[in-house]
Amino acid sequence: MLQPIEIPSQVDTRPIPSPVAAHLSSMRARIEVFQDCWDQHRAEQFVAADYELVYQTLDWVRQHQPLIGSRFLEWGCGFAAVACLADELGWNSHAIEAHVDLIAEARKTIANWPAKVDLFEGNFLPPGAADLSFDPTLPSLGHAGASAYEAWELDLDDFALVYSYPWPGEDQFHEEVFDRYAANGALLLMFIGPNEMRLLRKVRD
Repeated sequence: MLQPIEIPSQVDTRPIPSPVAAHLSSMRARIEVFQDCWDQHRAEQFVAADYELVYQTLDWVRQHQPLIGSRFLEWGCGFAAVACLADELGWNSHAIEAHVDLIAEARKTIANWPAKVDLFEGNFLPPGAADLSFDPTLPSLGHAGASAYEAWELDLDDFALVYSYPWPGEDQFHEEVFDRYAANGALLLMFIGPNEMRLLRKVRD
């Protein structure tokens, strides 16, 4: 089962290093250009998170929560911003994205940072995970592409921390997938919306 972990309300006061802030500012400008041209790439499902808050939360997790390892995974990474932040904070960072235009932007982010991120173009759901869905129209379903886990020769339970920004209404699905496939002790961090992060740890029933 998943155990909620309270994130301090003052987490958004944690300092952000100037180089990180500069990277995020530059990337935000790229995202605005990308979104202005959404009709050219049809990636209308991409919405940027509050990356400063995500960084602050990741930094707090790294310093204050027990971790079962160093592997980090970003589900549906978009521009791979969070994967780069995880690398900045010392995790062994991995990211998965299905949309071809977003993969191209993710590669630019990783190169411009520069960051060490193992980026994969394909489906972030573990094989069989789609069967857990209560709604066949969820955006996380139906992505084409190979399984990253098979390509990496890893399973979801090899990752200590998974991050996602679920589309409205699919946070429960992400939690159910994580609960089914993640290792005991692993953490799931989700950006839910403005000023709202959710942190859960998988524990034995």
